[in-house]
Amino acid sequence: MKRTIPCLLAAAAFYACGPAGQPKTTITAEITGLKDSVVYLSLPVADSAKTDTIPVKDGKFSWSGEVAGPEKVYLMFPNRFVELLLDKGDIKINGHADSLSDLRVTGSAAHDEYVAYQQSEKGINDQMEQLYSNYSEIKDNDSAMAVLEAKSTDLRKQRRALMNGYIATHPKSPVSVSLLADMAVMGEYKQLDSMYKLLDPVAQQSPNGKRVGDRIAILKKSAIGEPIIDFTLPDVSGKDVKFSEFKGKYVLLDFWASWCGPCRAENPNVLKAFNAYKDKNFTVVGVSLDDDGEKWKKAIAEDGMPWIQLSDLKGFRNTVAQEYGIQAIPSTFLISPDGIIVAKDLRGAALHNKLAELLN
Repeated sequence: MKRTIPCLLAAAAFYACGPAGQPKTTITAEITGLKDSVVYLSLPVADSAKTDTIPVKDGKFSWSGEVAGPEKVYLMFPNRFVELLLDKGDIKINGHADSLSDLRVTGSAAHDEYVAYQQSEKGINDQMEQLYSNYSEIKDNDSAMAVLEAKSTDLRKQRRALMNGYIATHPKSPVSVSLLADMAVMGEYKQLDSMYKLLDPVAQQSPNGKRVGDRIAILKKSAIGEPIIDFTLPDVSGKDVKFSEFKGKYVLLDFWASWCGPCRAENPNVLKAFNAYKDKNFTVVGVSLDDDGEKWKKAIAEDGMPWIQLSDLKGFRNTVAQEYGIQAIPSTFLISPDGIIVAKDLRGAALHNKLAELLN
């Protein structure tokens, strides 16, 4: 499956830099057909990331730097990225530019284990890719999309069950920590917390394990059943609006951005829900993670969104997104009239089903 960069907030924290301290890990790559250019290696740093720029000459490139232990990093090529579970030592990468998904990586036992896990979920991923192969043809057909969403939900549940089972049976594995970190991008607090407690204490105290623990603590603020924390942001005219002004209504708090393709694709569905329930004590409040006011306003007009839109135009550093640790968009919270989070990340038919349950 072709890998594309998702709408992850951490992506905005990338910056070019060089390795510090005594190198403990080296990467030596030879990829046939890779044009002279640069590739980027993104490594985790605290709750963000740094990116090193690596020149490519005759299909070859090399890197050396500090790695705290087995860590998931992203090697970014011009048209896609590749995940590596990088460990200390000498890592060699070989392959062809036309099949970057099949690169041979040697020198990291953690990566070997990660590749083996990926093979175990290949059947699910292949079904998911096939399911979305004709998305453009059916996206405007409500009944066909409902079938797609139901099948997609089932496949995601299968994938989650596979991940849960692996973590439970491999509590010391860096792959388990990495899988839990992936879940924590948009996961629900209670399930993540219970899975984290299954990890061996040594895994919990690894650099990646500590980051996951910190992430889960932040997610507790936005857990279902928790009260929404009030905030104030300016609207499109620059007027400050307090979220508590909407108390007494069901509110879909929708984090999005003009540059986020999945967000823009979901906007028509949110508009349909808004029109269906706006007279039944329901509204939508958009919080944009844009940093360009003109692009933000243009997207609002293009997508015909009549509900209130808020943004501090700080992009990934949006104050509310940071408060709730939002790392990927679209991300939504459904808030009850008394200010309690009752559901999260409802999309497609799931949003309409939940609103029908609450408001019809």
